[in-house]
Amino acid sequence: MSVEHGEGDPHRFGPSRRLRTRAKVLPEHARGHNRALVLQTLFHAGAMSRADLSRETGLTRVTISDLVGEFIADGVVVEKGIRETSGPGKPPTLIDIDRDGHRIVGLDLSGPGAFEGALLSLDGVVLERREIARPVEGGEAAYAAVRTLAQQLVALSPAPVLGVGVGAPGIVRPDGVVLSSPNLDWVDLPLESLLSADLDLPVLVSNDANAAVLAEFTFGQARDDMMLVRIGKGVGGGLISDSQPLVGSRFAAGEIGHVVVGTDGGPLCGCGKRGCLEAWLGASALRTRLAEAPVAESDAVLREAGTRLGIGIAPIVAALDLSEIVLSGPADLLDGPLIEAATRTLTERTLDGVYDDVVIRLTAQEDIVLRGAAVMVLSSQLGVS
Repeated sequence: MSVEHGEGDPHRFGPSRRLRTRAKVLPEHARGHNRALVLQTLFHAGAMSRADLSRETGLTRVTISDLVGEFIADGVVVEKGIRETSGPGKPPTLIDIDRDGHRIVGLDLSGPGAFEGALLSLDGVVLERREIARPVEGGEAAYAAVRTLAQQLVALSPAPVLGVGVGAPGIVRPDGVVLSSPNLDWVDLPLESLLSADLDLPVLVSNDANAAVLAEFTFGQARDDMMLVRIGKGVGGGLISDSQPLVGSRFAAGEIGHVVVGTDGGPLCGCGKRGCLEAWLGASALRTRLAEAPVAESDAVLREAGTRLGIGIAPIVAALDLSEIVLSGPADLLDGPLIEAATRTLTERTLDGVYDDVVIRLTAQEDIVLRGAAVMVLSSQLGVS
């Protein structure tokens, strides 16, 4: 079941397709836009009457009545009962998205030792979890493990599965082809189409950091222009500008892990260069340096990593006029001296007085890639984010 909501490639967010639909458009685009507008309003506001929905969206009551009738027939929307009123007249019937009528499967392939998966509600709540060991050899074995994990989760669902979202490490094209994922030994792997054929379900595949930024945007407190920096074994970023995710012409927007931060050398990176942001900030590398340093110098090690992060993100903040940087990773490493140093460095390296209010903070979300995978499905199938 898929709800039409845009023009062109359904996997591509272009200038004409924002994550959040907020206003009426020209008549020739009105139908798909209005369908998404109604579902978007219900998704975030919850149950309301048809009259309330008309007021919230600015659409006529006739249009709302027609659209709601279609959604009910499609099993997307349900009537929730009568709202009690003390005034005269017939009490209104409340409607809402059928939040229990479907499930979403989310997969996170970015972990060092296992692929993680979850069965989620339409609201991004993890209902069931499963994981499968990540094959050492990668390649076809890695795909077989992904397929098995997805099949297990689909079989667990008590309701129809709306779709499967996958957050994968590496460079991922908007059509779900993994162009390069060295850790999984994948090159030009059409993961989306392969998995969709094997599961007979809609499948959406994105880079794991790009999935994570969607979770922060939809379920977190993110602003409309922000960058999420995901810090684990590696370092990657996802970007949203003017409520719209940025992918880039090479599908590598946010790939900041191997940007050299500074001209003074630095630790050796796995890519062979010295001073990459990942070598300074990657969780494993950072823990190793902390273990090797005297306890009294621990804060200095964290401040150095934060300074390098500030150097790396300052030009991005200035170029895109971002309002906040959200970090996703180990709180014991990131919170405190590291964030403080990053904030100070960002302020020092951008135009005085312009970017002083940019916030660098930790995400409050758990399972951020899994929940971002759910947003990918919601956006593709319902036009909701």
